[in-house]
Parts: sequence; C-alpha cells; structure tokens
Amino acid sequence: MKVKLDIPYPEIRVEEKNAYYADLLSQDYAGEVSETTASLLYSYQHFDMFKDNKNFSDIVEEISIVEMKHLEMLGKTIKLLGKSPVYKTCESSRGDCVMWSSSNLDYDSNLKDMLKTDIKSEKMAIKIYEHHKELIDDKYIKEMLARIILDEKRHLEIFETLLEELC
Repeated sequence: MKVKLDIPYPEIRVEEKNAYYADLLSQDYAGEVSETTASLLYSYQHFDMFKDNKNFSDIVEEISIVEMKHLEMLGKTIKLLGKSPVYKTCESSRGDCVMWSSSNLDYDSNLKDMLKTDIKSEKMAIKIYEHHKELIDDKYIKEMLARIILDEKRHLEIFETLLEELC
C-alpha cells in the first residue's frame, strides 16, 4: 500500500526570518498533535503489532518514516526562520514554551483502538496545518505545508480503509 504520494517535496527555504512563524511551526514539529508525536506513535504501533498483524505493522512503519520526513522539513524550516528546532512548542502570546512529552502518545494495544486514534490524530493534524497555512504569509512555507497536508490526507485515507476492513 502506497503511503506517500509520488509528488516531490519542495526545497526547504523561507522568504525571511520570522520568530512568529517558527513558533507556529513548533506546534506542528513538537506539539501534542505533531510530527514528533506521529512518528513515535506509529513506531510504537509498529513494534507492538509486528507479531499480531504484520500488514498493519508494515504500513504504519512506512507512515512513521514519512512523518519523520515531515519532522525533518519542519525542523530545517524552524532553523531558517531563526529559532532552534528544540522539541517544544512556543507561543509568543503566552510567553513560554512547553517541552514535548511521551504522555502525548496513546499506548493502545488493540488494533481497532489504534486505528481510531490514528484517524483522530491525522484529522487534527490536517486541521492544524491548514490553519497555520492561513496564518503564514510566506510562499515557501505555504508550499511545504500544502505538500505535507497531501501526505496526511493519504494517511487518513489508509487508516479509514484499514478500520473499515476490521469492522
């Protein structure tokens, strides 16, 4: 099952440094619903299910690798925007940062529950990316976010199909 679209990822660049944009992207990078969370959640699911459901385990492993690519793109963009790609979310309006935590992961060991969590997470990620795309006025970042959204929509489609097959 193809988990990544055959569309190239854009070159990572920004129009100019912008701490506000870096803070927004830090939510996608290391927030509760983020690429850090997704890549580690799907890795956990891969390890947990490799003996019980090899098909799911293999698919979620591939998706995890795609999420790590997104993580790399966001980390490089945050750096270009003038901030360090630390695993935390920062919000200028709050004036503080929150470190990423493994408590962001849902450690279900039931396949149906895993898929429900994955579907919810992908839907939320798409919503957040689309919102950030509206807030950011940088053509290069918008292009990157649009490309990531395409992958996330594909992951959502895969998880929904797998859940339907279980029911």
